[in-house]
Amino acid sequence: MTTHQTTSSRRPRRRPLTATLSLLAVSSLALTACGTGVTSDTASTGGSGETVTITNCGRELSFDTTPARIVGMMPSQTELLLRLGVQDSLAGQAQTDTSPLPGDIAQQAADIPVLSTDAPPAREDLLAAEPDLVVSPTEYEFTAEQGFASIDQLAQNGAQAYVATGGCADRRNTAEVTDVLTDVTNLGNILRVPDAAADLAQDAQDRLAAVETAIADHPRLSVAQVYVEGNSLGAIGASVEADIISKAGGENVFDPDAPEFADFFAAEINPEEIISRNPDAIVFGTASPQQEEQTRTYLRTTFPDIPAVKNDLLIAVPQSDLYPGTLGNIDAVETISARLYPDAFK
Repeated sequence: MTTHQTTSSRRPRRRPLTATLSLLAVSSLALTACGTGVTSDTASTGGSGETVTITNCGRELSFDTTPARIVGMMPSQTELLLRLGVQDSLAGQAQTDTSPLPGDIAQQAADIPVLSTDAPPAREDLLAAEPDLVVSPTEYEFTAEQGFASIDQLAQNGAQAYVATGGCADRRNTAEVTDVLTDVTNLGNILRVPDAAADLAQDAQDRLAAVETAIADHPRLSVAQVYVEGNSLGAIGASVEADIISKAGGENVFDPDAPEFADFFAAEINPEEIISRNPDAIVFGTASPQQEEQTRTYLRTTFPDIPAVKNDLLIAVPQSDLYPGTLGNIDAVETISARLYPDAFK
């Protein structure tokens, strides 16, 4: 699966020379101004005895000391914490079978206790880890009705919950790739590693800017983003998934303002909807080689006459790179853009 190689060895990259001229230094103010919808009112990012206060999903979080027992609720959040250099403070990792950690940091997680493999940890398992900070991609991981620890239950046990900006309930449909930069900055402040956070966010901005520069003179190709489950076909028209397409240089054939995406970023569709839009490329998420091949077979069989199939522009990206609050969003932008405009990256 050549389109997946970036996820197995992801590591911070040196700043591309072509991208540096237009970039500003990363700051909480700059990131908030980018339309993320989350503010960071940081009283101080200095020593561990000073208070850091941020707003996350409409909740005010205040940290008088640096969290010492942290749980990453998905590999994407565990990766982010590891890249911020706080592996010694990780008291647990969860949903570990949903995606592998990138190869360059996987060994750092070898001794971190696994609280769950394919679903969020049960309430008692999470509380038994005695966390003081739990970092999650969405608010779903705190659904008490599913047997998970709620945010209130965590608070009663001395823990605070940080949800990825793009995973907040009121942000999910309008999330953007750059929301992860807010998460990097906020977590850098909370964990008192602002320099590491600034470097990580700058690298992400540089990579996005490099893509933008490379494809600036290329006419946009039309892209449909779909998911396939058996013989059911769905379209993705909004949220961070759609913004990934946009930043990769694609023109989404589905309108995020359409009624079918008003309440949720995805909707079930009939195959005729794809045929009528005649996309140049189709993007889909995949969780395994078998699923990828099944999806490719379905698309080739169902849409043999559209340009995406005729020109073999069926672009698979790891499903984990489409989650909110993951550096994999940057990987997805690069992967898709390189397939859409290969001449731009030679």
